[in-house]
Amino acid sequence: MKDAIAHPAQPMPRAVIAGVGAYTPEQVLTNADLEKLVNTTDEWIVSRSGIHERHIAGEKVATSDLSVEAARRALAAAGVAAAAVDMIIVATVTPDMPFPNTACLVQRKIGAVNATCFDLEAACTGFLFAMETARQYIRTGAIRTALIIGAEKLSSVTDWQDRATCVLFGDGAGAVVLQAGAADGARGIVNTVTGSDGSLADLLQIPAGGSRLPASHATVDGRLHYMKMNGREVFKHAVRSMSDAVLRVLAGAGLTLADVDIIVPHQANLRIIHAISDKLGVPLEKFFVNLDRYGNMSAASIPVALEEAVRTGRVHSGQTVVMVAFGGGFTWGATVMKW
Repeated sequence: MKDAIAHPAQPMPRAVIAGVGAYTPEQVLTNADLEKLVNTTDEWIVSRSGIHERHIAGEKVATSDLSVEAARRALAAAGVAAAAVDMIIVATVTPDMPFPNTACLVQRKIGAVNATCFDLEAACTGFLFAMETARQYIRTGAIRTALIIGAEKLSSVTDWQDRATCVLFGDGAGAVVLQAGAADGARGIVNTVTGSDGSLADLLQIPAGGSRLPASHATVDGRLHYMKMNGREVFKHAVRSMSDAVLRVLAGAGLTLADVDIIVPHQANLRIIHAISDKLGVPLEKFFVNLDRYGNMSAASIPVALEEAVRTGRVHSGQTVVMVAFGGGFTWGATVMKW
């Protein structure tokens, strides 16, 4: 019997963002509009969140519809045909229905006939979790092209009688095409860190609609199918977890804050972004912020912000880009990449 021949391990390919796309509904809900719905004012909303307006999807528009628009734009930007996509992951807390998964509905609508499809739920961190999941498939050689979508119709789970939460959220979708690049290439994802703490799960949740509290007259009457949030505690843990995630992801990549050209954070609250800027000692000018026009779009917030940053030239070739998020669960994560 011949001796086995040892082959050197092949370097793993880097995952590169080949194209980005975003879509937000045309209807805009301003703070002045909200003043007519609940007991609030523009000054109250802006001082506590930095949000001036948000986009709201129509009654007959579902999360898959938002996803499809963003997906088509990302594929066009990448110059990739839908049939060339090996995997679709939709990160969302507002799927069209419990099953089938929203990614399968997107697959059908765009004709991605060769894709494996599933949804991922990590609330506002979902897009980064989904992108890291696809990156690992790419690194092992299992797939070459993935379509990652963060999409939410949060207006469908917003309690429009609760002024503490209804002023914060909006609808939209963002997508990236992730492809295998050269292992030694200059571009691509360098490192990702993720984390979770289930002991904080009650701070941000939709109590009913699952197996613990199925829909009933009592859950509907109790308004338990809407988002509930302990804002003060969420703020505190968000600042800590996001700041730590940035430092960890850079340390794992052998980089420092001085190497970072731009940070694209989850667009939840301007005060949170300011606090992270202060905690890290990074000028606010290095953070890309668009939540004043979109509000908190959960899993859609980072890809929508990334698309705008690319389109307006804030993110461009050669830069070191950090994306960081936190969300219900509690979940958090950060990704550093060379653009």
